[in-house]
Amino acid sequence: MTELVHLEVDSGRATITLDSPTNRNALSAQLRRELRAHLDAALSDDAVRVVVLTHTGTVFCSGMDLRESRGAGAGDQGVQEVPAILQTLWHSAKPVIARLAGPARAGGVGLVAACDIAVAARAGAGGKGATFAFSEVRIGVVPAVISVPVVPRLLPRAAEELMLTGETFDADRAAAIGLVNRAVDPDALDAEVDRYTDMLARGGPAALAGTKAMLRRRPADDMAADFEAMLSLSAQYFASDEGQEGMAAFAEKRSPRWIPEG
Repeated sequence: MTELVHLEVDSGRATITLDSPTNRNALSAQLRRELRAHLDAALSDDAVRVVVLTHTGTVFCSGMDLRESRGAGAGDQGVQEVPAILQTLWHSAKPVIARLAGPARAGGVGLVAACDIAVAARAGAGGKGATFAFSEVRIGVVPAVISVPVVPRLLPRAAEELMLTGETFDADRAAAIGLVNRAVDPDALDAEVDRYTDMLARGGPAALAGTKAMLRRRPADDMAADFEAMLSLSAQYFASDEGQEGMAAFAEKRSPRWIPEG
């Protein structure tokens, strides 16, 4: 069976590539299985500092494979496996960047939202580029599962408008409403992904994981209690081996030991 998702590790960067262009990188059973396996492998590899999720072909991800969904009961739908993938991306201790040179639809938008950073190409001279749509309502279903990572990213009015209408929107609109971090011209896409990768690799691995966990937490209702919890967290990292190494490197005007060489 031909592999539909590939993993490559080089200089601290794990690149996971969706490679099922014949069905627009739809979330088929095989693609879901391989994506989960490669994510687990990348996140458990101590050599990996940053993960990049990208694609071959003209489409980033078209969502669920509808051919597999037709005729299946509620308990047998492939969407049952999607929360595990989205949670892996969302809670990953390592930063994950989504690189989009083409459209994302439905579940594909969920993948984008679950990543920490997303960079999307504008339409180029040939008209191709990243576009987005919550197309679920137009086939009579609800964007329920993907709403968990998507809704916290979007402006409230935009979420209602776009999920109810199913309208297609471009990379600039996606950046304006918070779905992606940057919309860039197609020839600048890889350079922008590299820029983010390089910046993220400069952060301490434990500090990056701790910062992600901090951003995902639910703040305490009481400000004093929240300050107490955050003071404890801050002091823990200042006193850690990684924090002490970072401060020593700063004082000695050198790079800390966790920055990849080369």
